[in-house]
Amino acid sequence: MKKSLLAVMFLVASSSLFAAHWSVGIGVGVGPAYGYYAAPPPPPPVAYYPPSPGLGYSWVPGYYYPVGARYVWRAGYWARPPYAGAVWVGPRYVGGRYYGGYWRRHR
Repeated sequence: MKKSLLAVMFLVASSSLFAAHWSVGIGVGVGPAYGYYAAPPPPPPVAYYPPSPGLGYSWVPGYYYPVGARYVWRAGYWARPPYAGAVWVGPRYVGGRYYGGYWRRHR
């Protein structure tokens, strides 16, 4: 009994040794700390915005944003600023990088 158990253990161990393989992976993160490298967006289409829905709303103009290798148009819209005195800073393409829009405190 001991010999057969020892033989089975040897077979299992040896088969896993031959089936085992080594792999080494190296990951490298390349890119800016913020922003997105992309080709420049196309010029925005001419559009007119509707009247404000009420007091306290700010107009956020339409803009292109990158999705993979292409740009998608986001139509303009009325929005309430997230806090008093906030102004919308639209997305921009500067120096080969795309920076998304954001709200900031008016100075």
